[in-house]
Amino acid sequence: MSAVKYDLIIIGSGPSGQRAAVAASKMKKRVAVVESRSVVGGVCINTGTIPSKTMREAVLHLSGYNYKTVYGMNYRVKEKISMADLAFRVQAVIKTEVDVTEAQLSRNGIDVVHGIARFNSPHQIRVEGLQTDTTLDAERIIIAVGTKPADSPKVPINGRTIVNSDQILNLPELPRSLIVVGGGVIGVEYTCMFAVLGVRVTLIEKRNRLLEFADQEIVEALSYHLRDARVTMRLGEEVESVEELPDGTVVANLQSKKKVSGDALLYAVGRQGAVDDLNLAAAGLEADNRGRIPVDEHFQTKVESIFAVGDVVGFPSLASVSMEQGRIAAARAFNDNAASSNPSFYPYGIYTIPEISFIGKTEEQLTDEDVPYEVGMAYYRETARGQIRGDTTGRLKLVFHRDTRKILGVHIIGEGASELVHIGQAVMILGGTVDYFIDTVFNYPTLAECYKAAAFNGLGRLHRYQ
Repeated sequence: MSAVKYDLIIIGSGPSGQRAAVAASKMKKRVAVVESRSVVGGVCINTGTIPSKTMREAVLHLSGYNYKTVYGMNYRVKEKISMADLAFRVQAVIKTEVDVTEAQLSRNGIDVVHGIARFNSPHQIRVEGLQTDTTLDAERIIIAVGTKPADSPKVPINGRTIVNSDQILNLPELPRSLIVVGGGVIGVEYTCMFAVLGVRVTLIEKRNRLLEFADQEIVEALSYHLRDARVTMRLGEEVESVEELPDGTVVANLQSKKKVSGDALLYAVGRQGAVDDLNLAAAGLEADNRGRIPVDEHFQTKVESIFAVGDVVGFPSLASVSMEQGRIAAARAFNDNAASSNPSFYPYGIYTIPEISFIGKTEEQLTDEDVPYEVGMAYYRETARGQIRGDTTGRLKLVFHRDTRKILGVHIIGEGASELVHIGQAVMILGGTVDYFIDTVFNYPTLAECYKAAAFNGLGRLHRYQ
């Protein structure tokens, strides 16, 4: 069987694969995208980012969460919220996003081949699917297969009462109580959503704090909100075993001999690179014990013709960063050496309730590095927009250099945080100082005014010590 020839083959059609494909097509290259699912979009659109963020939006709307401070704690848009209510909105958004992705690939003349890809050699793959059995050949190959939920012999996933993050919307009904194992981004996001719906959530995390890479003060604020929503946090605890009892309830036995019971359990401890079917050895590659493929700063593997991008290369595993990695890898694959990106300016968005977003250094990092810094803090409740929206808990924290006054970090907790952070991002990347916010007029009433309030607060502290 003769191989179909391409300039570039991309394995995976998630954010990184999609961007790589479009970037290469703009360079007039012949591109094929291989996708194991029957639809494009990868984990991001089908089971991960888009479903979870859509579910969050549905939760916020139906529960009336954002307006309880205005209309009272009993305010709700829908009295009895079901899993079907949440899934309805999710499926509608997924379908639209899949359609948009398909249209974009088609518009750019990119071939999409559905099936499982396996390497025959560093330049050749075989694709086998329900309606496909073909061999593809290319000068360059980009691996963008993403990840799958990690499993554990201690946790017998059954897809009904004991589920992973890919199966969460398949719960037959909204549980009255839920055990969440894992205090990383996925575990904490779902903990927030179910807590807002009135589910009694117990969050188990073996580390002593949540979200270790985020600013400690912001995480403490989130922890306060979780406790306020009746979430029980078991930090520094590890699960020994999980069992389903005859009555259908689930019990998590902890190493400390504690027992935690609930109607359902979500296992959200890490993700594993989806590399099992790739036959990496035939390409001269191997993955580490978490399925991650090592790459250099340009996303090139140790095999010159093969690049890897997205979650399969590890941290930070953000859709936004994956897109950028795909673009850079495609450019580098065809010798466009100007393509680059600065990871120190990547923004992070964590869609908890309230949401968290940040860019730059945390106070802890700057303290470790002996950098002289000052902090300016502003609270949503001090702005008219915060009062209008009913978000009186949000806050924005500016971290800047005491001597040069340059912005070193922006940390936000509150609704709209992931949008608001981009103002600080622009000022940081352009080398701006805290004075920019003092001299700039912001629309009124807006949450963006928090930047001005935080700048005044920070400079007030600075002048106090001079």
